[in-house]
Amino acid sequence: MKILLTNDDGVNAKGISVLREIAFQLSDDVWVCAPETEQSAVSRKVSLHNPVRMKNIAERTYCVSGTPSDSVIVAMSALMPDSPPDLILSGVNRGQNLAEDVTYSGTVAGALQGMNMGVPSIALSLARGFQGADSLPWETAIAHGPKTIQTLLDKGWDSRVVMNVNFPDTTPEGVKGLQYTRQGRRDFQMSGVDRRAHPRGGEYFWLTYGAQKSNPPQGTDLRAIYDGYISVTPLHTDLTHEASLSKFDG
Repeated sequence: MKILLTNDDGVNAKGISVLREIAFQLSDDVWVCAPETEQSAVSRKVSLHNPVRMKNIAERTYCVSGTPSDSVIVAMSALMPDSPPDLILSGVNRGQNLAEDVTYSGTVAGALQGMNMGVPSIALSLARGFQGADSLPWETAIAHGPKTIQTLLDKGWDSRVVMNVNFPDTTPEGVKGLQYTRQGRRDFQMSGVDRRAHPRGGEYFWLTYGAQKSNPPQGTDLRAIYDGYISVTPLHTDLTHEASLSKFDG
């Protein structure tokens, strides 16, 4: 099985080395093509108005001067045009991609780009800030990642879907199990601005992002992570709200 890895934290991020360790437990044919620099929250951005450069930095390891989507496009089109991967893994992201996060996420976008190009794809993220850990327990993703991925491969999924996997920020032994979930919705405002005075006059803003817990219902990705489970959510690009469509059609 040929596996392509990408991410949005950059080719030198800890998460890509963790993902490589996971992938090598599934195959010895593992490739990396990831952004040269951090591209978090770029969503599905594609570099249409500037050139994308690619560098070979190690054996079967490449970086591009672009986004996660660019990385998958360049890898599929330039690195392996006649021998596409059998699986694309995006991550492991430094922080959760739950609820509304998935529409911002470059990690999820990398998987979506792979799906669009006909390859089964999985996004993987490691939650932080929920269980009180002082540092990210990367060992949890390493311990549970291969089995989670193999379980999904054995089950299979629709070609128009990507699987969004989130690991809880607990020890490997603290993981309570795996839950198949739906995308949740937070019940508080996450985004804001920190307004500051510029020393040369005027003002500027830092965008802020909340981290407190909401109270999500059972069966959602949020609740699974809050409760210490691995969350697996099938996602697709069809954003049509069927109830509204039916209303207007009627």
